Amino acid sequence: MFKALRYLGWPLLVGVLLALLIIQYYPQWVGLPRQDVHMQQAPRYGVAQQGPVSYADAVTVAAPAVANLYTTKIVSKPANSLFEDPQFRRFFGNNLPKQRRMESSLGSAVIMSPEGYLLTNNHVTAGADQIVVALKDGRETLARVIGSDPETDLAVLKIDLKDLPSITLGRSDSVAIGDVALAIGNPFGVGQTVTMGIISATGRNQLGLNTYEDFIQTDAAINPGNSGGALVDAHGNLVGINTAILSKSNGSQGIGFAIPTKLALDVMKAIIEHGQVIRGWLGIEVQPLTPELAESFGLEGKPGIVVAGIYRDGPAQRAGLQPGDLILSIDGEPASDGRRSMNQVARAKPGEKTSIEIMRNGKSMELTAEIGLRPPPATSDATE
Repeated sequence: MFKALRYLGWPLLVGVLLALLIIQYYPQWVGLPRQDVHMQQAPRYGVAQQGPVSYADAVTVAAPAVANLYTTKIVSKPANSLFEDPQFRRFFGNNLPKQRRMESSLGSAVIMSPEGYLLTNNHVTAGADQIVVALKDGRETLARVIGSDPETDLAVLKIDLKDLPSITLGRSDSVAIGDVALAIGNPFGVGQTVTMGIISATGRNQLGLNTYEDFIQTDAAINPGNSGGALVDAHGNLVGINTAILSKSNGSQGIGFAIPTKLALDVMKAIIEHGQVIRGWLGIEVQPLTPELAESFGLEGKPGIVVAGIYRDGPAQRAGLQPGDLILSIDGEPASDGRRSMNQVARAKPGEKTSIEIMRNGKSMELTAEIGLRPPPATSDATE
């Protein structure tokens, strides 16, 4: 017995090891499922991949066209803090002595043309009695406001100086996540400053910052005073107007937002030509189609927005829309989102006809409305 094992043991051991190897590398041969893990190996590069060592050329191109803004306004405040006490005012009313004080704030602006038109944020210039523009070359002058658009938080200024530098316009609709971005402005009033980051996201909306939102998000440091400044690409071309930051400390935390150049230019041209931005309006308030509402309408998985309210004598009421109607599409475009549909209506010209497909009491209908002129900003973000 031992003699047989002595001669057969080694072949048996080799056979077992061979069987284990076959199971390991060819499990399908013995009826076991194959478990492949495919990973991609980077190719060998002849030269190590390196990024640029400087963006000085881009800054040289763009920086002269970014100006610092210093705004002042006169405010009336009680001469003594005691006058603000509710009990004190109960007896003496509002006819209390007041002092006129001057408040100042900081911001930035971008010189868009050699003729002296500048773009900045509306919140930088709103209510200002005086706006001082300081150029990078040391010149200073007063600016006048041509017009503003609170719904996109943009304002157009005009200055009268010769030999003005102007920014080179980039294509904001071509920027991609990961592109290098430079923010140029006047943070905290320290003077013109350049920060670098990347494009973190595009098409950001529903942030509650503006009525019309289509922000470029960047992690280039943006701080108070940067508002109205330039967001440029690695070649110094303007891709956005720096507008806001998302921060609990009111300082940069890597989440900044800029208005794309394409949107800013449309607003600027409208203000210069008409003194305001002319937008279409239907006169309705809408709310999203929740799963519960979709089930009640029998539209699970389909787009739609619900008419929550209608302005009296507005375009929608004249067209026959009623509260509770479900809008399925506007001019053939699915109404999947209230804000997107609002923007679609806003882009239409007053006087144009638009077809609205709705569902009312389980029946589909098509109405025709004449687009009206949008009145001053409404309090609700879901108004079109």
